[in-house]
Amino acid sequence: MTAEQFITGLAKQGPPAVCLFLGPDGYMRGLCKDALLAVVLPTEESRESGWSRWDLTEVSLAQVLDDAASMSLFASRRIIWVAGAEAVVPKGRAKQDEDAGGVKELSAYLSRPTPDTTIVFDCSRYDLDGEDKTKVENLRKFFTAVKVQVEFPRFTPDAARRLVLDLAKEKKVLIGAPEVELLVEATGAEASRIHQEIEKMALYAKPGERITAETITALVPNARAANIFALVNSIGRGDRAKSLDILDTLIREGEYLPVALSFLSTQFRLALAAHEARVKGSAAIQGHFSKLGTPMWRARAEQVEQTMSAFAPGRLKKAMLLVYAADQALRDARPDDKTVMEDFVWKVTAKEGTVKEV
Repeated sequence: MTAEQFITGLAKQGPPAVCLFLGPDGYMRGLCKDALLAVVLPTEESRESGWSRWDLTEVSLAQVLDDAASMSLFASRRIIWVAGAEAVVPKGRAKQDEDAGGVKELSAYLSRPTPDTTIVFDCSRYDLDGEDKTKVENLRKFFTAVKVQVEFPRFTPDAARRLVLDLAKEKKVLIGAPEVELLVEATGAEASRIHQEIEKMALYAKPGERITAETITALVPNARAANIFALVNSIGRGDRAKSLDILDTLIREGEYLPVALSFLSTQFRLALAAHEARVKGSAAIQGHFSKLGTPMWRARAEQVEQTMSAFAPGRLKKAMLLVYAADQALRDARPDDKTVMEDFVWKVTAKEGTVKEV
């Protein structure tokens, strides 16, 4: 079920007794949460007494279901939000036990759910595809008895562009296609950030004023733009100390490091493609990629040119192998993201011949 279908279902059929929210996107999840609150707990007073929150990394499923089964003295209607739903999935030998983790208790509750109570099991940790797919399938299997399962996939670049246009129209923000691309790039196609930035632009721009690239540069937090390109340049110079210092800045500013690595990967690939096409100068780079159908505005072409100056083709290929290795390490649960990125910077700034393995 999509988020849109869930919201429509609330108006037609009312809130479900139990539902599963699954996927990493926070924007559509927030819309669903707001819609559910508007139907079940429409007033501030009702929310104070009718809203409960649990985390399955801290409590058992049985405790949550006991709470749901207990009639409240202070609230006629309730929403019980249960974070960390992935924690209930049995692991190891426990997988062989069909009742492990509370499947039996969940089925028993669903056979006689408490009236006017909605339980939302929420898992935002896993992507719906890729390496998390098996984990998602195991989670779905555990919650098979829960019929209302709502998916919140990450926004694709195309979906992010449509969201920018829809929000801009809603807020009466005038924005052109190149600026849409720049905003999607600057926010990493993250819907929640896009929403925040459009809200800011609506307050910033005068009636009838068109949003420009300069406006976006001024309003959108520049950790991902300025600091990541500063990181590329310092890596190109082999300045390890400066590179680690910039990485520390990105971490302190709350940059999501897998997205930063993805941004670096894209920049390296564009620079390598430009090297292989033997195009020089920002204007030629912009024209070359535009003909290929790759969105390229002047500022981005200048950034690609800077990366080409910092990296020879051979070094770019080695850097991309290191990006791949770091990306795989970021998907591992054991090392934290900071350690992985520091290791990446250490290796990519190493002198030729000093790093034998990627």
